[in-house]
Amino acid sequence: MKTVIRYAAITLLAASFTGCSTTTTLEPSDAAPRNPIDVSGVPDAVPKQEPLSRYGNPDSYMVFGKRYYTLDTSKGYQERGLASWYGTKFHGKRTSSGEPYDLYAMTAAHKTLPLPTYVEVTNLDNGRSVVVKVNDRGPFHEDRIIDLSYAAAVKLGTMSNGTGRVEVRALDAGLPISPAVAATPAPRQPLISQTLYLQVGAFSSQDNAERLRREIQGQQVGNVRIVEADSNNGTLYKVQVGPLSGGSEADQIARSLKSLGINESRSIVQ
Repeated sequence: MKTVIRYAAITLLAASFTGCSTTTTLEPSDAAPRNPIDVSGVPDAVPKQEPLSRYGNPDSYMVFGKRYYTLDTSKGYQERGLASWYGTKFHGKRTSSGEPYDLYAMTAAHKTLPLPTYVEVTNLDNGRSVVVKVNDRGPFHEDRIIDLSYAAAVKLGTMSNGTGRVEVRALDAGLPISPAVAATPAPRQPLISQTLYLQVGAFSSQDNAERLRREIQGQQVGNVRIVEADSNNGTLYKVQVGPLSGGSEADQIARSLKSLGINESRSIVQ
């Protein structure tokens, strides 16, 4: 009986995961509101203690043939990457946590953070920060780390471009929010030296990394570099394409590299 109940819960959960935008350009049926309201006065989400969603936190789940593992805790989570957003197509529909999606609420979707989790999202290009409640799953795109609600994307300044380079930091109820969010909504100065790259491989062997670098350079995708990084298992040699102008260019290069059998790539901000 437990197996049946668990299977039913995961099936219901997986069905709700198809709701988030997964591309730089929104799906044709998704869009901003035709007559949008001014969201500048929409308050940020306020971190508070809440029970975990009953259906939104399985140990793991699969979407589009890929398995994702839900984190046990959001404590210490901090990541940089690309943010996308989703709009009218999903307005009023059930999120993975069971709450209806409201495009005018300060919410977001994430692949692995516990639901709910409150996060501070900072636009690395203009310095603006917002606090959102993560109550949904997604975006199921290799190069996106968070899917923002329409309101959050507008306030952050990423809506018009479709994606934006961001830093995401988990907040615990009672922890201080950065002064830029707590004191004033005015944007800070842009954070400099934040550059987008497409990482296409990581190897323990420098020879293997160099071999892939030469192969990719033959595809005329621009500059290809190898970056050394320490890991628990020794030195890693990461093969990266860039710097890139934005998410659209990263998507285009990722598609072109699939002819080489490179199906797993991800955008990183450094």
